[in-house]
Amino acid sequence: MYEDFYHFKEKPFTLQPDPDFLYLGKKHGIAYTMLEYGVTNGSPITVISGEIGSGKTTLIRHLLNQLDEDVAIGLISNTHYAFGELLSWVCSAFSIEQGGKDKVSLYQAFVDFMLEEFAKGKRTVLIVDEAQNMDVNTLEELRVLSNINADKDQLLQLILVGQPELRDTLRLPELEQLSQRVSVDFHLNALDADETDAYIQHRLKVAGGNIDLFEPDARQSIYEHSDGVPRIINNLCETALIYGFASQATKIDAGIINELIEDKIKNGGGLLVNRKRKKQPAKFETHVSRFKN
Repeated sequence: MYEDFYHFKEKPFTLQPDPDFLYLGKKHGIAYTMLEYGVTNGSPITVISGEIGSGKTTLIRHLLNQLDEDVAIGLISNTHYAFGELLSWVCSAFSIEQGGKDKVSLYQAFVDFMLEEFAKGKRTVLIVDEAQNMDVNTLEELRVLSNINADKDQLLQLILVGQPELRDTLRLPELEQLSQRVSVDFHLNALDADETDAYIQHRLKVAGGNIDLFEPDARQSIYEHSDGVPRIINNLCETALIYGFASQATKIDAGIINELIEDKIKNGGGLLVNRKRKKQPAKFETHVSRFKN
Protein backbone atom coordinates (compact mmCIF):
# COMPACT_ATOMS: atom_id res chain seq x y z
CA MET A 1 0.00 0.00 0.00
CA TYR A 2 2.21 2.87 1.25
CA GLU A 3 5.48 0.89 0.94
CA ASP A 4 6.14 1.82 -2.69
CA PHE A 5 5.05 5.41 -2.19
CA TYR A 6 7.54 5.92 0.65
CA HIS A 7 10.18 3.58 -0.86
CA PHE A 8 10.23 0.99 1.91
CA LYS A 9 11.55 -2.53 1.47
CA GLU A 10 9.08 -3.65 4.14
CA LYS A 11 6.69 -2.14 6.66
CA PRO A 12 8.71 -0.36 9.35
CA PHE A 13 6.15 -0.32 12.17
CA THR A 14 4.45 -3.71 12.39
CA LEU A 15 3.10 -4.73 15.80
CA GLN A 16 4.65 -8.21 15.70
CA PRO A 17 7.94 -8.63 17.62
CA ASP A 18 10.72 -8.54 15.02
CA PRO A 19 14.35 -8.76 16.20
CA ASP A 20 15.53 -7.36 12.84
CA PHE A 21 14.06 -4.02 13.94
CA LEU A 22 15.39 -4.14 17.50
CA TYR A 23 16.45 -0.72 18.73
CA LEU A 24 19.10 -1.07 21.41
CA GLY A 25 18.93 2.32 23.07
CA LYS A 26 20.24 2.74 26.60
CA LYS A 27 17.38 0.99 28.39
CA HIS A 28 16.94 -1.86 25.91
CA GLY A 29 20.71 -2.22 25.65
CA ILE A 30 21.02 -2.71 29.41
CA ALA A 31 18.09 -5.13 29.46
CA TYR A 32 19.66 -7.23 26.71
CA THR A 33 23.05 -7.17 28.42
CA MET A 34 21.40 -8.42 31.61
CA LEU A 35 19.70 -11.23 29.69
CA GLU A 36 22.94 -12.22 27.99
CA TYR A 37 24.85 -12.05 31.26
CA GLY A 38 22.29 -14.22 33.00
CA VAL A 39 22.58 -16.95 30.37
CA THR A 40 26.35 -16.96 29.91
CA ASN A 41 27.16 -16.77 33.62
CA GLY A 42 24.82 -19.51 34.75
CA SER A 43 22.44 -17.34 36.76
CA PRO A 44 19.79 -19.57 38.37
CA ILE A 45 16.93 -17.14 37.68
CA THR A 46 16.86 -13.98 35.57
CA VAL A 47 13.87 -11.63 35.72
CA ILE A 48 13.10 -9.01 33.05
CA SER A 49 9.96 -6.94 33.56
CA GLY A 50 8.40 -4.05 31.70
CA GLU A 51 5.13 -2.40 30.81
CA ILE A 52 2.84 -3.79 28.12
CA GLY A 53 4.37 -3.12 24.71
CA SER A 54 7.79 -2.09 26.05
CA GLY A 55 9.67 -4.53 23.79
CA LYS A 56 10.36 -7.45 26.14
CA THR A 57 9.39 -10.16 23.65
CA THR A 58 11.51 -8.57 20.91
CA LEU A 59 14.51 -8.75 23.24
CA ILE A 60 13.81 -12.43 23.85
CA ARG A 61 13.57 -13.14 20.12
CA HIS A 62 16.90 -11.38 19.60
CA LEU A 63 18.47 -13.44 22.39
CA LEU A 64 17.24 -16.66 20.80
CA ASN A 65 18.93 -15.66 17.55
CA GLN A 66 22.24 -14.99 19.30
CA LEU A 67 22.60 -18.06 21.53
CA ASP A 68 25.30 -20.59 20.69
CA GLU A 69 24.74 -24.29 20.13
CA ASP A 70 25.97 -25.08 23.64
CA VAL A 71 22.57 -24.00 25.02
CA ALA A 72 19.44 -26.13 24.92
CA ILE A 73 16.73 -23.50 24.87
CA GLY A 74 13.02 -23.85 25.60
CA LEU A 75 10.42 -21.09 25.28
CA ILE A 76 6.98 -20.91 26.87
CA SER A 77 5.24 -17.90 25.36
CA ASN A 78 1.79 -18.24 26.93
CA THR A 79 1.28 -18.99 30.60
CA HIS A 80 -2.48 -18.67 30.95
CA TYR A 81 -3.84 -21.20 33.46
CA ALA A 82 -6.33 -22.53 30.89
CA PHE A 83 -3.50 -23.94 28.79
CA GLY A 84 -2.83 -26.87 31.12
CA GLU A 85 -0.13 -28.25 33.42
CA LEU A 86 3.21 -26.48 33.67
CA LEU A 87 5.31 -29.64 33.36
CA SER A 88 3.57 -30.58 30.13
CA TRP A 89 4.37 -27.15 28.69
CA VAL A 90 7.99 -27.40 29.84
CA CYS A 91 8.40 -30.74 28.07
CA SER A 92 6.72 -29.36 24.99
CA ALA A 93 9.11 -26.38 24.99
CA PHE A 94 12.04 -28.77 24.71
CA SER A 95 10.27 -31.16 22.29
CA ILE A 96 10.34 -33.97 24.85
CA GLU A 97 8.05 -36.85 23.92
CA GLN A 98 5.12 -37.01 26.32
CA GLY A 99 3.02 -39.87 25.00
CA GLY A 100 0.32 -39.79 27.68
CA LYS A 101 2.83 -39.88 30.56
CA ASP A 102 1.61 -38.95 34.03
CA LYS A 103 3.15 -36.05 35.97
CA VAL A 104 5.81 -38.18 37.66
CA SER A 105 6.89 -39.69 34.34
CA LEU A 106 7.02 -36.24 32.71
CA TYR A 107 9.20 -34.98 35.54
CA GLN A 108 11.60 -37.88 35.11
CA ALA A 109 11.65 -37.40 31.34
CA PHE A 110 12.61 -33.77 31.81
CA VAL A 111 15.35 -34.63 34.32
CA ASP A 112 16.72 -37.26 31.93
CA PHE A 113 16.70 -34.69 29.13
CA MET A 114 18.69 -32.18 31.20
CA LEU A 115 21.19 -34.83 32.24
CA GLU A 116 21.69 -35.85 28.61
CA GLU A 117 22.26 -32.22 27.60
CA PHE A 118 24.65 -31.74 30.51
CA ALA A 119 26.64 -34.80 29.41
CA LYS A 120 26.99 -33.14 25.98
CA GLY A 121 28.34 -29.98 27.62
CA LYS A 122 25.14 -28.04 27.01
CA ARG A 123 23.22 -25.83 29.41
CA THR A 124 19.44 -26.01 29.61
CA VAL A 125 17.67 -22.63 29.66
CA LEU A 126 13.92 -22.21 29.97
CA ILE A 127 12.43 -18.83 29.02
CA VAL A 128 8.93 -18.06 30.26
CA ASP A 129 7.33 -15.06 28.54
CA GLU A 130 4.20 -13.38 29.99
CA ALA A 131 5.22 -14.87 33.33
CA GLN A 132 3.00 -12.41 35.23
CA ASN A 133 0.10 -14.78 34.46
CA MET A 134 1.60 -17.55 36.60
CA ASP A 135 0.18 -18.07 40.06
CA VAL A 136 2.16 -18.72 43.23
CA ASN A 137 1.88 -22.50 42.99
CA THR A 138 3.11 -22.59 39.39
CA LEU A 139 6.06 -20.33 40.17
CA GLU A 140 6.91 -22.57 43.09
CA GLU A 141 6.89 -25.54 40.69
CA LEU A 142 9.42 -23.69 38.56
CA ARG A 143 11.62 -23.11 41.59
CA VAL A 144 11.61 -26.84 42.35
CA LEU A 145 12.63 -27.60 38.76
CA SER A 146 15.47 -25.06 38.97
CA ASN A 147 16.81 -26.84 42.09
CA ILE A 148 17.75 -29.96 40.15
CA ASN A 149 21.53 -30.39 40.21
CA ALA A 150 24.18 -32.75 38.88
CA ASP A 151 26.79 -32.84 41.66
CA LYS A 152 27.70 -29.14 42.05
CA ASP A 153 26.31 -28.07 38.68
CA GLN A 154 22.86 -26.60 38.18
CA LEU A 155 20.95 -28.24 35.35
CA LEU A 156 18.29 -25.62 34.63
CA GLN A 157 18.43 -21.85 34.26
CA LEU A 158 15.21 -19.83 34.25
CA ILE A 159 14.45 -16.54 32.52
CA LEU A 160 11.15 -15.02 33.62
CA VAL A 161 9.81 -12.19 31.47
CA GLY A 162 6.64 -10.31 32.28
CA GLN A 163 4.73 -7.19 33.18
CA PRO A 164 5.34 -5.31 36.48
CA GLU A 165 2.81 -7.55 38.25
CA LEU A 166 5.40 -10.35 38.03
CA ARG A 167 7.70 -8.45 40.37
CA ASP A 168 4.85 -7.91 42.83
CA THR A 169 4.12 -11.63 42.84
CA LEU A 170 7.78 -12.55 43.35
CA ARG A 171 7.85 -10.35 46.46
CA LEU A 172 5.14 -12.38 48.19
CA PRO A 173 6.33 -14.17 51.36
CA GLU A 174 5.30 -17.53 49.86
CA LEU A 175 7.90 -17.08 47.10
CA GLU A 176 10.82 -15.94 49.23
CA GLN A 177 12.86 -19.04 48.35
CA LEU A 178 12.37 -18.34 44.65
CA SER A 179 13.10 -14.61 44.89
CA GLN A 180 16.35 -15.31 46.76
CA ARG A 181 17.52 -17.28 43.71
CA VAL A 182 17.00 -14.32 41.37
CA SER A 183 20.56 -13.18 40.66
CA VAL A 184 19.87 -10.96 37.63
CA ASP A 185 16.89 -8.66 37.19
CA PHE A 186 15.98 -5.50 35.29
CA HIS A 187 12.85 -3.42 34.76
CA LEU A 188 12.48 -2.04 31.24
CA ASN A 189 11.01 1.45 31.31
CA ALA A 190 9.44 3.29 28.38
CA LEU A 191 11.58 5.36 26.01
CA ASP A 192 12.22 9.02 26.73
CA ALA A 193 11.73 11.75 24.10
CA ASP A 194 15.21 11.45 22.59
CA GLU A 195 15.02 7.66 22.48
CA THR A 196 11.58 7.82 20.86
CA ASP A 197 13.04 10.11 18.20
CA ALA A 198 15.94 7.72 17.57
CA TYR A 199 13.64 4.67 17.68
CA ILE A 200 11.41 6.01 14.89
CA GLN A 201 14.38 6.91 12.71
CA HIS A 202 16.01 3.53 13.37
CA ARG A 203 12.97 1.60 12.16
CA LEU A 204 12.62 3.82 9.09
CA LYS A 205 16.27 3.14 8.23
CA VAL A 206 15.99 -0.64 8.69
CA ALA A 207 12.95 -0.66 6.41
CA GLY A 208 14.98 1.14 3.73
CA GLY A 209 13.17 4.46 3.96
CA ASN A 210 14.07 8.08 4.59
CA ILE A 211 14.94 8.53 8.27
CA ASP A 212 13.58 12.09 8.11
CA LEU A 213 10.21 11.04 6.70
CA PHE A 214 8.63 11.96 10.05
CA GLU A 215 9.18 15.63 10.79
CA PRO A 216 10.67 16.50 14.23
CA ASP A 217 7.32 17.94 15.38
CA ALA A 218 5.60 14.70 14.36
CA ARG A 219 8.08 12.60 16.32
CA GLN A 220 7.58 14.84 19.35
CA SER A 221 3.81 14.51 19.04
CA ILE A 222 4.11 10.72 18.79
CA TYR A 223 6.16 10.69 21.99
CA GLU A 224 3.60 12.80 23.82
CA HIS A 225 0.71 10.54 22.75
CA SER A 226 2.54 7.23 23.29
CA ASP A 227 4.40 7.95 26.54
CA GLY A 228 7.40 6.32 24.83
CA VAL A 229 5.88 2.81 24.74
CA PRO A 230 7.28 1.10 21.60
CA ARG A 231 4.10 -0.80 20.68
CA ILE A 232 2.02 2.39 20.82
CA ILE A 233 4.70 4.26 18.87
CA ASN A 234 4.46 1.57 16.17
CA ASN A 235 0.68 1.80 16.12
CA LEU A 236 0.71 5.57 15.71
CA CYS A 237 3.46 5.56 13.09
CA GLU A 238 1.79 2.84 11.04
CA THR A 239 -1.50 4.74 11.07
CA ALA A 240 0.31 7.99 10.21
CA LEU A 241 1.84 6.36 7.12
CA ILE A 242 -1.61 5.28 5.97
CA TYR A 243 -2.94 8.81 6.50
CA GLY A 244 0.07 10.25 4.73
CA PHE A 245 -0.33 7.93 1.77
CA ALA A 246 -4.05 8.72 1.54
CA SER A 247 -3.27 12.44 1.26
CA GLN A 248 -0.13 11.83 -0.88
CA ALA A 249 1.97 13.69 1.71
CA THR A 250 5.71 13.41 1.06
CA LYS A 251 6.45 14.04 4.76
CA ILE A 252 4.61 13.13 7.96
CA ASP A 253 4.13 16.23 10.09
CA ALA A 254 2.42 16.95 13.41
CA GLY A 255 -0.78 17.87 11.57
CA ILE A 256 -1.15 14.25 10.37
CA ILE A 257 -0.47 12.90 13.87
CA ASN A 258 -2.99 15.26 15.44
CA GLU A 259 -5.59 14.35 12.82
CA LEU A 260 -5.29 10.63 13.44
CA ILE A 261 -5.35 11.14 17.22
CA GLU A 262 -8.55 13.17 16.92
CA ASP A 263 -10.08 10.43 14.75
CA LYS A 264 -9.13 7.76 17.29
CA ILE A 265 -10.72 9.78 20.09
CA LYS A 266 -13.88 10.31 18.05
CA ASN A 267 -14.07 6.56 17.49
CA GLY A 268 -13.97 5.65 21.16
CA GLY A 269 -10.45 6.49 22.25
CA GLY A 270 -8.47 4.43 19.76
CA LEU A 271 -5.84 1.89 20.64
CA LEU A 272 -3.91 2.74 23.78
CA VAL A 273 -3.49 6.44 23.01
CA ASN A 274 -1.78 8.17 25.93
CA ARG A 275 -3.08 5.69 28.50
CA LYS A 276 -0.88 5.55 31.57
CA ARG A 277 -0.69 2.62 33.96
CA LYS A 278 -1.82 3.47 37.49
CA LYS A 279 1.00 4.11 39.90
CA GLN A 280 2.02 1.23 42.12
CA PRO A 281 0.98 1.51 45.77
CA ALA A 282 3.52 2.82 48.23
CA LYS A 283 4.37 -0.64 49.54
CA PHE A 284 5.86 -1.46 46.13
CA GLU A 285 8.73 0.93 46.84
CA THR A 286 9.42 -0.41 50.32
CA HIS A 287 10.48 -3.78 48.92
CA VAL A 288 12.47 -2.52 45.94
CA SER A 289 15.78 -3.58 47.46
CA ARG A 290 15.01 -7.17 46.59
CA PHE A 291 14.71 -6.38 42.88
CA LYS A 292 16.81 -3.43 41.79
CA ASN A 293 15.90 -1.69 38.51
